[in-house]
Amino acid sequence: MVTAIILASGKGTRMGAGLDKCFLSLGPRPVVAWSLLAFEKCKEVDHIILTVRKDQLAAARGLQTMFGISKLQAIVIGGARRQDSVAAALREVEPIATRYVVIHDAARPCITPELIRETLKYAKRFGSGVAAHPVADTIKVVGKGMTVESTPDRSTLWAVQTPQAFAADKLLPAYARLAPDKATTYTDDAALLEAAGEATRLVRWDAPNPKITTPIDLTIAAAILRLN
Repeated sequence: MVTAIILASGKGTRMGAGLDKCFLSLGPRPVVAWSLLAFEKCKEVDHIILTVRKDQLAAARGLQTMFGISKLQAIVIGGARRQDSVAAALREVEPIATRYVVIHDAARPCITPELIRETLKYAKRFGSGVAAHPVADTIKVVGKGMTVESTPDRSTLWAVQTPQAFAADKLLPAYARLAPDKATTYTDDAALLEAAGEATRLVRWDAPNPKITTPIDLTIAAAILRLN
């Protein structure tokens, strides 16, 4: 069985005070609905768990009915950090029946069933499948006073995205052991798995899969979704 976790409980501070970016309108539906529908349409996914802020619980339940998300198994309140939200969702996962878990940020609404399927294919073969693409820009390491300290070789650099798919027998123990650590914050699931000593495998995906962070990103995502 494959369980998907969709994270829609972030604060989104760069979007503007008091705004929950995952519930803003993006074309004909809220941002989070695009991800819910992509996982609903992906035949390989059996169940969906959605994390939201406490004040969005009612809105999330309304989305389930409005868009006919039959796979939505549970809606849980997210935590203070990304890893806390994932850990809360993992408590709803059936540990014996679930073989693979796919984790996705709802702030990436341009996700497609094809991308979900590709990350799962890698997870089934290698234990993990993380959406990513090679970095095209030159990257600088910057110190105090905006002074460049070094320029890493970009040929080895990749920008990591979501979805990120993992074998459940690797993901669940790693989260149980590392997620509660208050001193360490992991910015994505692959980083937590790497800290647990697990190798992670990237899945090259060159189609647009942007993250909505600022208001202009809504316009960009809307244009991509219209083209699709």
